[in-house]
Amino acid sequence: MVGVGSLVDGKYRILHKIGQGGMSTVYLALNERAGKQWAIKEVRKNGVSNYQVVRQSLIVETEMLKSLSHPYLPSIVDIIDEEDSILIVMDYIEGNTLGKALEIYGVLSQEYVIEWAKQLCDVLGYLHTRKPAIIYRDLKPDNIMLRPDGTITLIDFGTARTFKEQNVSDTTYLGTRGYAAPEQFGGYGQTDARTDIYCLGATLYHLVTGRNPCQPPFEFFPIRDINPQLSRGLEKIIAKCLRNNPDERYSSCAEVLYDLEHYKELDTVYRKKEARKVFSFGMCACLSIFCAGSSVYTSVKAKDLEKNSYKKMIVEAEGTDGAPKQAATYQEAITLNPSEPDAYLKLINSVYLADDNFSPEEDQELRTILITPYDDKRTFEDVLMENKAGYEEVAYNIGLAYYYDYNEDGNKAMAVKWLGAAAGSENLDENKVVRAERLGKIAEYYSELGRVNKTGDLKADYLGYWDDLKFITEGDIAEIDNTTTALMIYKEMVGQINTHSIDFVKAGVAKEDMTGQIKLIETALNEKILVREDAKSERVTGLIAELTDGIEKAKGAVERAYKSSAGE
Repeated sequence: MVGVGSLVDGKYRILHKIGQGGMSTVYLALNERAGKQWAIKEVRKNGVSNYQVVRQSLIVETEMLKSLSHPYLPSIVDIIDEEDSILIVMDYIEGNTLGKALEIYGVLSQEYVIEWAKQLCDVLGYLHTRKPAIIYRDLKPDNIMLRPDGTITLIDFGTARTFKEQNVSDTTYLGTRGYAAPEQFGGYGQTDARTDIYCLGATLYHLVTGRNPCQPPFEFFPIRDINPQLSRGLEKIIAKCLRNNPDERYSSCAEVLYDLEHYKELDTVYRKKEARKVFSFGMCACLSIFCAGSSVYTSVKAKDLEKNSYKKMIVEAEGTDGAPKQAATYQEAITLNPSEPDAYLKLINSVYLADDNFSPEEDQELRTILITPYDDKRTFEDVLMENKAGYEEVAYNIGLAYYYDYNEDGNKAMAVKWLGAAAGSENLDENKVVRAERLGKIAEYYSELGRVNKTGDLKADYLGYWDDLKFITEGDIAEIDNTTTALMIYKEMVGQINTHSIDFVKAGVAKEDMTGQIKLIETALNEKILVREDAKSERVTGLIAELTDGIEKAKGAVERAYKSSAGE
């Protein structure tokens, strides 16, 4: 039996009790051999009615934590299964819970809460990106430890679960009422990352308002109705986290984190909207005194001012040192005028692709910008789409970024949407439209190859795919478009011959057709690419080497495929 002064497992000396919960007691212990302090969580058999369920939950929690490594999570070092209790030995975390802080101080500082919220987004995002994803499901102030250095630690994983994609809903309700999302009560679908985002919103609400959601009136009001000094931006973030419909919440913690890092900019957007309302009211009053011409003049001047500010921000970003500051300035320009393409294009080409690598983090940042609400009905992307020519130019550049540079190697499937938007353009330069069509064709097949439909048949038609590959390699691509695009398309063709030669044979493609296509590419390489001025650049020489290697592999693949089909 655990008690102050007792020795557990021959090495942990119990110093004193540091916490008591509904079904467990936590002690501070000293490993006398190592001279290190640990926390020991004890759950006694006679302390809970469903001990076996709780025991299994604790074992799951322990095994889960053992596989994780994050600065805001505790480490589990030992689990001791005794006859009348189960003991979990974990990091001793100095400090107190945010629940205790609420008891002592009441409402907590908005600035501190936002910093803690960012850390929570970090650790929850880490959990959600595990394979399989881990859904915490019980975020609340009592489960967040605040260390003396200001950092937080997420504790108590007893209700966490791994996300099972095939499940329609959770089998049991677990979580704390008041903080728990509607889907945690059963019958509303399966809990996922958006469930934790709801719990995060409820926790932030409690911390900045002092209103416990577990107590009457059991309702979330706009936080500025309770305290008008709170940030409008933070109010918007919390409200979006707390939407009853999961589809209307943030879809990831990365999106929440982005808005938390820019909550003052969201304040600015709101202030601008309020200023416009005041301005509109003032103008209505003036109309009774002045003529309509003064209204038109003022409106034009306001638009000129906004346009000049937008251009000024872009010029300022161009002269800024450091990618983070540059990106922030371009994003501020987008916020000011999301219908104009220039800031998007500069952000993509001058910041994200400065190193020829469109990273997953940059991808997430760009997606977050595009889905940022501009008003009640439109996102930034919606506003940009109203400028058809501008949207198509941005779509074209995003498509190329995904196709060539995503995570260094490119991701063709992610490029499909954007290249499709560019391929149908009536505003883009003809060469860009042709390039978007060519690359889009390849990208579409990457979404279908190897997949089957409901009847069990392959979705991709390899004979049709072969015809499309031949189509996109027609003509002098280097002259029509550029050297890089030509090499990428030729490399794609020989790569698909190497990978799918047997599929092409089965689909009825003649050997002469395949070998002839390889020969055409080889001729284009020698006669149309190697003679070009840019053929000696580092990127082009690398692609040439890859294409040359691919040609030889494709030749061998064709021979093997036809020998195999002939039974040789």
